[in-house]
Amino acid sequence: MSGGRHSPLLPVIVAAGAALLVAAVGATMTDLGPWYQSLVRPSWQPPDWAFGPAWTVIFSLMALSAVTGWRDAPDQATREWLVGLFAVNGVLNIVWSGIFFRLRRPDWALIEVVFLWLSILALILFLRRFSGRGALLLVPYLLWVGFAGLLNLAIVRLNGPFG
Repeated sequence: MSGGRHSPLLPVIVAAGAALLVAAVGATMTDLGPWYQSLVRPSWQPPDWAFGPAWTVIFSLMALSAVTGWRDAPDQATREWLVGLFAVNGVLNIVWSGIFFRLRRPDWALIEVVFLWLSILALILFLRRFSGRGALLLVPYLLWVGFAGLLNLAIVRLNGPFG
């Protein structure tokens, strides 16, 4: 995906495809079966059905942020960094689901969510240099993962130790 040599739709297609891929892989890692249902969860946790719509909005904003950042980037090197930062974030997003739901280790997921949150912050700070709109589109994601981190902490406190 270089500068102006490709279709203006290419960044949209790539960003949407990447968001869908991360969402789909993360969803396959998420198991709301008996183990999860047996966890004591805080009273302030949203209902399980709310997570799907929330993540749909967040992934849509992430894709829009990536496209906006790509188009606002001053040069190819900046675009490559942007893609790399989004890729790291996508991997961390998937890994959290794997640790929490597949490994059934909310305690380890609590450590990993810090890195996920920091990867979002890094994206915002990077984007802010050349695309204020792109950075702002990630603020709901940062807030949501911060909330998820607090929820993860509450689950660890209410259910630990794990292993």
